[in-house]
Amino acid sequence: MSSVRVFVPADSAALAVGADAVAACLLAGAARRALDVQLVRNGSRAMMWLEPLVEVETPQGRVAYGPVAPQDVEGLLDSGLLQGGAHALRQGLTQELPWIRKQERLTFARVGVTDPLCLADYAAHGGLAGLRRALALEAPAIVQQVLDSGLRGRGGAAFPAGIKWRTVATAQAPRKYVVCNADEGDSGSFSDRLVLEGDPFMLIEGMLIAGLATGAEHGLVYVRSEYPRALAVFGEALALARTAGIVGADVLGSGRAFDLQLRKAAGAYVCGEETAMLESLEGRRGIVHAKPPLPALQGLFGMPTVIHNVITLASVPLILDKGAPFYRDYGVGRSRGTLPIQLAGNIRRGGLVEKAFGVSLRTLVEEFGGGTASGRPVKAIQVGGPLGAYVPPAQWDLPLDYEAYAAVGAVVGHGGIVVHDDTADMSRLARYAMAFCAIESCGKCTPCRIGSTRGVEVIERIAGPQASAQTRPQQVQLLRDLCDTMLHGSLCAMGSMTPLPVLSALEHYPQDFGLAADGRDAA
Repeated sequence: MSSVRVFVPADSAALAVGADAVAACLLAGAARRALDVQLVRNGSRAMMWLEPLVEVETPQGRVAYGPVAPQDVEGLLDSGLLQGGAHALRQGLTQELPWIRKQERLTFARVGVTDPLCLADYAAHGGLAGLRRALALEAPAIVQQVLDSGLRGRGGAAFPAGIKWRTVATAQAPRKYVVCNADEGDSGSFSDRLVLEGDPFMLIEGMLIAGLATGAEHGLVYVRSEYPRALAVFGEALALARTAGIVGADVLGSGRAFDLQLRKAAGAYVCGEETAMLESLEGRRGIVHAKPPLPALQGLFGMPTVIHNVITLASVPLILDKGAPFYRDYGVGRSRGTLPIQLAGNIRRGGLVEKAFGVSLRTLVEEFGGGTASGRPVKAIQVGGPLGAYVPPAQWDLPLDYEAYAAVGAVVGHGGIVVHDDTADMSRLARYAMAFCAIESCGKCTPCRIGSTRGVEVIERIAGPQASAQTRPQQVQLLRDLCDTMLHGSLCAMGSMTPLPVLSALEHYPQDFGLAADGRDAA
């Protein structure tokens, strides 16, 4: 019998629920039966409710089993796991599972499929094709491809990536940088981690292409300190890429240079803001800076700097490989391509779904997510991280795109979605947003530093144990005024976005604040 490849994820989520123990049991059980097994520790397919997910390669394709516990392994082997045999945990052919089949996996095409630390596997599945094409183009042509693709920053700001590249490319300076912001701190967000752990060479390739396009020969990746596994995997991938001549003084024998370094983040949420991150990279405390100057002109160490998050840079190799029209044909309006959407919170099937822009929240939460884990009705869905708006049922059929969401006072952000059922108290969630801002604020500007603290106090006077029907209308107006000050007076998105969850909760769920549907005091 020839060797059979069996895949067990080494992703953080899978490890947290016992993937290492499952892998060890598989090897031990196969050895006792004299079965020739080649174990591959892949990334996660991001069907988190099925982790640890075990896949076996068969002539028909990869067959999935999950969630597998160590005690299930003997029974699986006895049932013919290596042949894709029948078992209660058998899910079927992985590519035919509705969760996978209904997605448009462009950026995540390899994640969960390949060995994340095997360059040969990466190349066999299309890796380095975009970089090789970029090496054959002049820098302006690379920039034009990104411009024509319609790619916008996936970190939340949604600024056109090509315009940023063109600005850095035309800037005159002795040195330029490409910086990847992998300080993924938003609640319900984990797409950056999945890439770092499941397809790290893709990020390296994207950064190399950005360097070729802009004239930058130096790159840094700023990875969240709470991601030890991502730091370890990406660090190993970077070492492999350097040994293979992909990163260094002579990129793939082209004579072009690009050096790349890994940096562990400072553990501050505000360092997700680009100017605070640059301060941290330069060895100082992460404090937000006013703009201008823009980092594209005066960024890291005062030099022109391209700053993107992981998903933005990871989208670039495919664009160069397949061409701008291929990528642009996905999506709606000015939101082109796909977005990795992360489903979390009170949801039955949590995980990552990559879809073209235009999909609705209802489809994501009900069709992909299967509704709430509690089985109760969905009450509110927060989109865009801890400072994103709560989207009410009346807006769940809106197409997920930047402009449609901005029109209703919401944000797409990093694509993180957190679901709450009908037991959620929206006044407490609003208070949490203000408290979170107060804790995580860098303290540079007064609206954010003081406004968030006052916001907690005002919400307590509206909906807390000491709330008074006589003073509630005045306190509601005070909260609205405070949010307006933070929205328009804060130095960065930390303070200016905190009002979004507060005002959306107040607007769409007034009863949780002791108010009637028309916003007046319920008493």
